Amino acid sequence: MSIIVTGATGHLGRLVVDHLIARGVAPTSIVAAGRDKDRLAKVAETGVATAVIDYTDPATLDAAFAGADTLVLVSSSEIGQRAAQHANAVEAAQRAGIARVVYTSAPGATTSALILAPEHKATEEIITASGLTYTILRNNWYNENYSAALAQAKQTGAYLASTGSGKVSSASRNDFAEAIAAVLTTPGHDDVVYELAGDTSWDGDHFAAAATAALGVPVAHQSVSSEEHGAILASVGLDAGLVGFLVALDANIRDGLLDAPTSVLSDLIGRPTTPLADTLREEAAHLA
Repeated sequence: MSIIVTGATGHLGRLVVDHLIARGVAPTSIVAAGRDKDRLAKVAETGVATAVIDYTDPATLDAAFAGADTLVLVSSSEIGQRAAQHANAVEAAQRAGIARVVYTSAPGATTSALILAPEHKATEEIITASGLTYTILRNNWYNENYSAALAQAKQTGAYLASTGSGKVSSASRNDFAEAIAAVLTTPGHDDVVYELAGDTSWDGDHFAAAATAALGVPVAHQSVSSEEHGAILASVGLDAGLVGFLVALDANIRDGLLDAPTSVLSDLIGRPTTPLADTLREEAAHLA
């Protein structure tokens, strides 16, 4: 088995490489691909091959994918360009004779009103129409998505959000990465879609309590309306597009779109998912 992992210079992709090796995949059977040559040099220290790729440059994809039989397509970070970039990757996989693709999608991608869902829906449709064997992993939120909120809470003593009483079924990035390695190293995952999420859900009050424990200082949940949230974000210099996006995400959470705990992720990795509180404690240790 020869596996190419895209996004390998990012947090998730690098963890996937590490978990594949931990599960017995020979480093020489792994190609770590990403945009940053310097970061790839660090990944290469594990013994894997590396390749510089650009989702917008099919020639780089063709060169990197040659000889591989499995593609781990870590979704692009470029919101608004993902569908086209992912299409390039799938087409390159077809040209290279790759047989299987594992894709990191979004919760309820084909049916959800989640602001991030449309690009993932389009990508899933591209993959399922490609003729490639697929495993689609619809990842809920990462605990680490709240690192900036934790740092802000340390400075201000508040967790500001317009999520109301909405809940998030997050897990650690490491949990999701291990699940990718699991579906690549165990049988029974062909042509399936998995909704992956944490074992439990949490809300703003829970975050504030967990942040208080992690930081050792009081953190209050400051719940605001979408309008108030937008005004606050704009007042600190965020552009209108980003403000709208962030407020919409909080509205999605308020509407329950990320409140979907399930045991699928924990079943795949063979252990409970990582609670938010555990990740916040780890993150707090790195804050100045």
